[in-house]
Amino acid sequence: QVQLVESGGGLVQAGDSLRLSCAASGRTFSNYAMGWFRQAPGKEREFVSGISGGGGNTHYADSVKGRFTISRDNAKNTAYLQMNRLKPEDTAVYFCAGDTADVEYVISGILDYWGQGTQVTVSS
Repeated sequence: QVQLVESGGGLVQAGDSLRLSCAASGRTFSNYAMGWFRQAPGKEREFVSGISGGGGNTHYADSVKGRFTISRDNAKNTAYLQMNRLKPEDTAVYFCAGDTADVEYVISGILDYWGQGTQVTVSS
């Protein structure tokens, strides 16, 4: 089975940047569409961004368009989320997830494999 390990979260000030990483085990990483989700206290989990297995197609939540960039390096079995111009409302636990599906399906959040989450806190 696939295991996902997230890293890169931390405490930053508004306007700063962070890059989250999601390292995957397994030999078929390129077959997995990947997504990033976040959950803030008292709120539902929400979709942030998704990327197709080959990296050619991406999707973003409206709240992060123009600020966040999803990418992947299949040779390293790793997906990334570059977060720029962070805002306090971006504060959440960020999860990566994946499945053998297309990127459009990733938006649903009904995915087989999830990371443990990494905390992102943005202060004002």
